[in-house]
Amino acid sequence: MKAAPQARKTFRLPVRVYYEDTDAAGVVYYANYLRFMERTRTEWLGSLGFDVATFERVHGVVFVVHRVEIDYRLPARLGDRLDATLTLIELRRARMVALQQVWRGADMLTEASVAVACIDRATFRPARIPPVLHRQLEALA
Repeated sequence: MKAAPQARKTFRLPVRVYYEDTDAAGVVYYANYLRFMERTRTEWLGSLGFDVATFERVHGVVFVVHRVEIDYRLPARLGDRLDATLTLIELRRARMVALQQVWRGADMLTEASVAVACIDRATFRPARIPPVLHRQLEALA
């Protein structure tokens, strides 16, 4: 995966590793990185002024993960303080792609390209990202 271009704004979410995040060896279970990334996407949209649940209800759309390409580089452990990051790298009419990473200090632990599609809540067919959000995302992509 390529590193995010420097001109793009990166959102950071602090994450602490709890017992529930780890396996018997005290290492973060691999699927939990996806949970950290999901929380980051939700908080990122919130930081832009969009509560996801309200936005989806008002606009009749939902956001679903369409594709994930993920690389695991180093393990996180019980008690670690991490930063989960998101950089928007592609924006289309009905989907967006984010570079998401999990860091412990200067060490990148995990990196993923996450494609999120916007779909109509009633039909589950692709739908355009509502203009009020799309305009704001255009400034970031």
